[in-house]
Order: sequence, then structure tokens, then C-alpha cells
Amino acid sequence: MKPILACLLFALAAQAENWPQWRGPGGNGVSTEKGLPNEWSTTRNIAWKAEIPGRGHSSPVVWGKQIFLTTSLELDPIQGAKAPKHMQEGQEFRHPDSAGADRAHRLIVLAVDAQSGKIQWQQTAYEGRVYDDRHKKNTYATPTPVTDGKAVYVSFESQGVYAYTPGGKLKWKTSLGPIGTVGMGPASSPVLFEDLVLVLCDQEEGADSFLAALSAKDGKVVWKVARKEAANWSTPSIVYNGSQPMLVAPGMTNTIAYDPRSGKELWRTKGVVGNTVPSIVSGLGMIFPSAGYPDKRVYGIRNDGTLAWSYEKGTAYVPSPILYGDYLYIPTDRGLLTCLDARTGKLVYEGKRVPKPATFSASPVAFDGKIFLTSEDGETFIIQAGPEHVVLGSNTLDEAAHASPAIANGRLYIRTASHLWAVAANPGR
Repeated sequence: MKPILACLLFALAAQAENWPQWRGPGGNGVSTEKGLPNEWSTTRNIAWKAEIPGRGHSSPVVWGKQIFLTTSLELDPIQGAKAPKHMQEGQEFRHPDSAGADRAHRLIVLAVDAQSGKIQWQQTAYEGRVYDDRHKKNTYATPTPVTDGKAVYVSFESQGVYAYTPGGKLKWKTSLGPIGTVGMGPASSPVLFEDLVLVLCDQEEGADSFLAALSAKDGKVVWKVARKEAANWSTPSIVYNGSQPMLVAPGMTNTIAYDPRSGKELWRTKGVVGNTVPSIVSGLGMIFPSAGYPDKRVYGIRNDGTLAWSYEKGTAYVPSPILYGDYLYIPTDRGLLTCLDARTGKLVYEGKRVPKPATFSASPVAFDGKIFLTSEDGETFIIQAGPEHVVLGSNTLDEAAHASPAIANGRLYIRTASHLWAVAANPGR
């Protein structure tokens, strides 16, 4: 192949990068795409917007010309239905913001045409009583799907794991049993490795927690390992230590690396102590787990499991950090941003604010030298990447947003409360 042709094909492939899972390629929230807009509104640089029924905080995933996401519709009350009893330190516990288990719910998987925004198909994966409550801010469609282009795999935790063909045909469904989440609801997304769908099911105080690998072909359990980690809302991540693939799962007590092919434990190191909600990011030969409640803590862990550094300030309860270039950026739920040297943990800047008060649930994404933080008000703040904190601007879609954005095929996809938006520099393209 001629060098010029090879470079052209490589450039086209990079431009057509898929966003196949939670936080995109590598699970880090970073895209290599160029030419996406820095400015948009409800009427500017919008290729289309699609109305999405129900509620869901799952992020869109993109493969080629298809976008997949999930949603949940709340139905009628069910007489006598209630959440299971939760215990903490020997005492019965019910969070004051828990709700939902007393009603029926319809859990839906959708496919959207990436070019037009038209819904291609929607399938009801489950309808009926749910096992546990959810936090009133959470939804039963919060875990993000994962796709390899041959199928899309979705987890509704206690309500099952499902696989659909790109055309919307149910390929298989599997139950992993009831999964207690202390009444906070689901969040951990499935991960795809080779021909396995990996699902983290930490629950309650840890007695019944486990990690499972399902066959992508038929949904059968290939392996399952017990864990002793309390309820966990983080998504594990595939990381490589040399040629060795690892599935790294953070937790309150331990951060553990497993062989994703067998479930064999490769190493473990100290956990983040607080509730494990943010997902890890990785790169530069390191892994970065964090927690923001009740303790604030982020670690820099080498890929062999040795602890390089720790920083105990400024971390978020919900949003995940982002590694971009040489720096680890740590957002808080109120939009404060701290920047650390990723290799050493050295503080670069601390607690820098966005221009207006806001609350954040979505995790940041980054591309083209910029970091994008989307607030629950649907406003996205653009921060210059690097050692200086500079706010370059902000854009609003005037609708609440909790899902993290996706980036693919020259577009930024933002899910708000009722819509999915395609943001593009050339909307008519």
C-alpha cells in the first residue's frame, strides 16, 4: 500500500471512531477526533435531536451508523410490592431518598439512526416488578450498553442481562439473580472482552458480591468469582500490564485485577475506602481509582498493582475523573476541578471553579485539547487542557442532563432528560 493512501485510510478510520462502551474506547472518556464544534445551542450546530421516552442515565454508545441506549418507564403501583430489607452494621437501613420498588417498570433498549436521529427500533427487555429501590435521582436504566457491532449487550442488574442484534432481535437473556444495591439502584455497566460480557455485581455489605463473565454468543455463565466488596456502582475496566489483559475492579476495601479470560486474581491493593461510584481511568502504565464519599481519595496505582501515590482531597461522589495527556483531572459534584501530574500525583492546580454554580452527575469527556463538563442543567463547560485552568466557554441545551456524552463519527452526542442531541460542526453533512 502506498504511504499516502495508508495515511488517508488511517485518517478516515480515526474520524470514524466508534464509541462502543461506557466512556468510549478504552473507557477513559477521551476521543482522538478533530473538528468537533466548541459552540452549540438548541438551534446552533445541531444535526438533529431525537425524543427519548422515559428516564435513563445510560450514555449512548455508537457503532458505525447506529446508536444504542436504554430507558425506563415507570408504570402503575403494585399492591404489596416493596424493596428487600437492607442491613448496615447490624441495623436495618433504608435511605430516605429510596423509591421505585412499589411500582412496575418497563425497561427498554433503543437503536437510533446516527445520521437522521430516527428511532430504528425499540424493544421491551423487561416489564414488571423490580427487585430493589433506586435513589430518586437514579434510574433503572443507568448502566450504559456495550457493543461490538455484532450485538448490543445491556444490563438491568436484577432484571437481567440482554443481548440484541443490530436489527433489534433478542439474541439471549440471562438472569444473575437478585442484586441488592442498598436501595440506590443500578449503575455499573457491562464490559466486553473478546467473546465475554463481564458484569460486576457487588451488593449490600459484600457477602453475596461477585464478578461474572457471560458468553457473548449465548449468555451462559463462563466463570463467576465471589468478592467481599460492599455495594459498588463503578464500572470495571480492561487494562494491560504488558501483554497481560486485566479486568480492574475498584472497591471500598480492595482494588483487584483479574484475568478476564478466567476470573483468576492477578493482584490486589488497597481500596478507596469511600463509596465506589466513579469509574477508574488508566494510562501511562497506571490506574486511577477514586471515591468522594464519605472519604475523598484518589490513587495512582502502577499496572503491576503497586501504589505510586495518593491524594485525599477534591474527588467526586458521582462523576469519574479523566486522564488526558500527562494530567489527571478530578471534578467534584459541584464543578470544582483539580489537576494532578498523573505519574507523580503532584498538585498542578486545585479547586478551580466553573463560572456559575452547578451540580454534576455526568463524567467529563475530552478531545482536541479540551475537557468538557456537562452539568445537571444541561450546560457544558469547556476547559482548556493543560497546567493552566482556563474556561473557554459554555453551551446549554436548556434541559436537565445526567448521562455522560459520547463522541463518534464527527459528532458529539448528548443525552438530556427527554432527548438525544447530535452536535456537529456541519449539521447538514
